[in-house]
Amino acid sequence: MPEQGVTVGQLLLAEYQAVKDEQKARIGFRDNLLYVTLAVVAAVIAAAAQAKQASMLLALPPVCVVLGWTYLVNDEKISAIGLYVRDELGPRLAQLASVGGEFATFGWEAYHRTDVRRRTRKAIQAVIDLTAFCAVPLAALVVFWAGAGGGGLLVGLSVLEALAVVELGMQVLLWTRQARPARAPL
Repeated sequence: MPEQGVTVGQLLLAEYQAVKDEQKARIGFRDNLLYVTLAVVAAVIAAAAQAKQASMLLALPPVCVVLGWTYLVNDEKISAIGLYVRDELGPRLAQLASVGGEFATFGWEAYHRTDVRRRTRKAIQAVIDLTAFCAVPLAALVVFWAGAGGGGLLVGLSVLEALAVVELGMQVLLWTRQARPARAPL
C-alpha cells in the first residue's frame, strides 16, 4: 500500500492560503488605521479647542507618524505578499501543474494590477495618506506656531515633530513610486 504523504503542490497551496490569510488580515488592519487616525485627530482637536490650549495639538504629529508608519509598513507587506505570490509561488505551482505548454496560476494577482485606472487610484490614495498622516499634523503645528503660546522647549519639540512628519511624507511618496508594475500573465 503506498504511503499517504503530502505533495509539493499541497504544501505550496497551503503556503498560498497562509500568505493570503496574512494579506487579508493586514488589509483589514491597514484600512482601519485610517479610521483610527480620523478619530484621534477629531478627539485631539476637540480637546484642544475645549481647553483653548494650542499646545495640546502637539499630540497629533507623533500619533499620526506612528499610525502612518504602521499603515505604510502594512501596505508594503500587503504588496510584498502579492509580489511573492505572483513571482515565486505561482510559477512554482504552474511548473508542477504544467503538462506541456504554459499555465498561469493565480491570474488575479497580476490581472487586477493592469486596470487602466490603477495609477489614478494609487495617486488618489497617496493624497489621502499624505493628508491624513502628514497634512493634518503639519496644520496642527502651524496652529501651534501661530498661537505662539509655547515656551522654547515646546517649540523645539514641535520642530522635531515637523521633521518626523516630513520624513513620513517622503516615505509615503517613495513607497508610492516604488509600486512595481505587474508582469504579463503567462
